Amino acid sequence: MNHTSATAPTPTATPLTVEDALRSRRSVRAFLPTPVPRSTVERLLALAARSASNSNCQPWQVHVVTGAAKRSLTAALLRAHGDDEGRGRDYAYQPEQDGWREPFRSRRRRFGESLYRDTLGIRADDTGARLDHHRRNYDFFGAPVGIVLTTSRHPRQSALVDAGLFLQALMLAARGDGLDTCPQASVIDFSPVLRRHLLIPDDQLIVCGVALGYADPAHRLNRLRTPREPVGSFATFHEDEAD
Repeated sequence: MNHTSATAPTPTATPLTVEDALRSRRSVRAFLPTPVPRSTVERLLALAARSASNSNCQPWQVHVVTGAAKRSLTAALLRAHGDDEGRGRDYAYQPEQDGWREPFRSRRRRFGESLYRDTLGIRADDTGARLDHHRRNYDFFGAPVGIVLTTSRHPRQSALVDAGLFLQALMLAARGDGLDTCPQASVIDFSPVLRRHLLIPDDQLIVCGVALGYADPAHRLNRLRTPREPVGSFATFHEDEAD
């Protein structure tokens, strides 16, 4: 479907409650080309900057790419992916393929089956089709706005916690405006490319990418819904003992 002439979605008329924003947040992997005004992006970033941080250090930085700058970055990332050059992460984001333990291994496998087999109809042995989908990460899934989130290396690991708080606040603020997002780890596989194109200094650790825009309601990818574990599976309540 050609969405170039699609009617631009309008921001949510009534702001969502925090609960509504949390319940409706999802990782969108297919976006409309509808532009997001720079003033909107700036407002969302200003809201995200209200996030808590260790001793109010606010160690985050963001690089926003749109238009020609986004197309140039996407082309560079795809070239690096095709040549398998320029690889390198700034930190150990996740275990190697055979290093996952339970219950994370099973949860990860179920997600992969839901995405590739159930939603996209791609067989487990169809590596070409899987690779084609994976490459869409480098175009930020067609979103009009790509964001690369970095944080200062100086505050050590607390800066990653602070960056996570900023990221969640940004995604919830976007939902409040009727926008959607997808936090992306794949782009940091080529951190040297990001660093070179966006002039990111060495004292900044590249945390993740974020796609931002209006979800394509007709795309089958956006029918994917992921389950969550019940509170009883991860919460332990330590309460006063009865006298």
